[in-house]
Amino acid sequence: MIFKGVREGKPYPDHGLSYRDWSRIPPRQLRLDELVTTTTVLALDRLLSEDSTFYGDLFPHAVRWRGVVYLEDGLHRAVRAALRNRIVLHARLFDMDVPLAAQQG
Repeated sequence: MIFKGVREGKPYPDHGLSYRDWSRIPPRQLRLDELVTTTTVLALDRLLSEDSTFYGDLFPHAVRWRGVVYLEDGLHRAVRAALRNRIVLHARLFDMDVPLAAQQG
């Protein structure tokens, strides 16, 4: 299996982060097999599109909550990495148990 788990919906409370807040969190490597997705649907056109990162953040967003890392945004990038036989993904990780100011680079 590519991911640790696949689920529909976010089990964690709303974090309230803006795009600006996300951009202040430095990207890090996350193992694909440690991620739980928050959607069960992947748009094939986004997976196959070369310019799918033209709008928005270049890095997927992940949230750690109660010790589990959930892939909130960027499923198509994670699947694309797996198809290229990569085991890690560069993503921005927000840890809900740590204050945001302590996570910003």
